Amino acid sequence: MDDTILTIEEVAKYIKISERTIYDWAQKGDIPAGKLGNVWRFRKSEIDHWVNERLKSNKLINSSLSDLKHLLAPERVLVTNFSTKRDILTALINNISEAPQVKDRKKLEKAIWDRENLMSTGIGLSIGIPHIRDNSVRDIVVSAAINKTDIIDYQTLDDKAVRIVFMVAAAQNQHAEYLKLLSSISKLLKDETFRTDLLIQNDPLKIYNYLTKGV
Repeated sequence: MDDTILTIEEVAKYIKISERTIYDWAQKGDIPAGKLGNVWRFRKSEIDHWVNERLKSNKLINSSLSDLKHLLAPERVLVTNFSTKRDILTALINNISEAPQVKDRKKLEKAIWDRENLMSTGIGLSIGIPHIRDNSVRDIVVSAAINKTDIIDYQTLDDKAVRIVFMVAAAQNQHAEYLKLLSSISKLLKDETFRTDLLIQNDPLKIYNYLTKGV
C-alpha cells in the first residue's frame, strides 16, 4: 500500500483532472480527502482505489474541462457597466489574476493584450471571449462579465456591440482542454434564449448559478 500524501496539484497531475475539479470534489466529499489545517491532502492508495472502483463500474465522474461548474467560481463573475473594450478587459484581468491558478499578473495581462491586438476575440452575437495559453498560468481559470451597456469598440464578426465577455486562461500544456472549453462556452452562449435570459440578470451569484446550471 502506498501511503504517500499528495496535494491537490499532485492529484490533478496524477489523474489528469483540473485542480479546480479536484478541489470541488474534495469539498463535496466526492473524492477521498482530508484536511491538514486548511489544506486538502490525499492518500495515494485511496486515490488509486477510488479511480479503480469507478473505472470498474464505468462511473468515473465526468471530468470534462468544459464543465463550468468546476472552472468558474462565484467570485469570478462580474456585473459591469463599461463602454470600452479596454475597461472591461482590465476589470476581467484584475479579477482573474486573483485566482490561485494565476502565477504572474503582468505576464497574463501582456498575453491577453498581445492576443487581442493580433485579432479581436469578439465572436459575434454580443459575445467576446478573450483567451490565452501562457506560462503565467498553472491551471485553467475562467472569469465572466455581464455588461449592462453596449461596448461598441470591441470589433466583432457581425459588428454587434458586446455585452457578454468570458476570459479564459490556461497553462501552455492544456491545449486540448483549452480548445474544448472555448467550444463549450461558445456553444452555450450561441443559444439565443439562454443569452437573453443571461443578459437580464443583475446579481453575480444568480449569474453564476444560471451559467453552471446551463452547462
